[in-house]
Amino acid sequence: MSAKLVLKMHQSIDGFVCTVNGEEEWLRPHMDESVLKWEVEHLWQAGTHIMGRVLYETMASYWPTSKEPPAMPMNQIPKVVFSKSLKQAAWGPAEIASGDLAGEISRLKQRSRKDILAHGGASFAQSLARLNLIDEYRLLVHPVALGSGKPCISSPLDLRLLSSHAFPSGVVGLIYSRS
Repeated sequence: MSAKLVLKMHQSIDGFVCTVNGEEEWLRPHMDESVLKWEVEHLWQAGTHIMGRVLYETMASYWPTSKEPPAMPMNQIPKVVFSKSLKQAAWGPAEIASGDLAGEISRLKQRSRKDILAHGGASFAQSLARLNLIDEYRLLVHPVALGSGKPCISSPLDLRLLSSHAFPSGVVGLIYSRS
């Protein structure tokens, strides 16, 4: 049995993961201890973290020195960075995947014993969804409407709700599988 590809994303109630300028500060006020605990538990369930180059570079500048609860799994769990231009991945353990996205995901699923957790960003998540590669969606929906921005998903999907959890801060954790 191969591993599942799980997409974990924070988003606004209107489905945006960041503003049109890429800003994400709107999600921080709702990141209370219970949301962080849920997120860390889900991070540890993965055997591999995958992401696009832009998000990798952003995370590589933050997580290695962070003292926040997600720092340990973010730094310790192996990462695969999807990029045609990146030549070296200093924040490791990490490898670079530059081949066909569907082929690379298939290869990762076959070799993984635990789930593969995709972090995004928006373009990477949209590509995974458009190719129907995501087996499970773990969405943390924040009580904020942005009105516009970059959506998590840009193509039609039919999903089945597996679980939901409302946090005191107003964030709701939703887990869906493909129908």
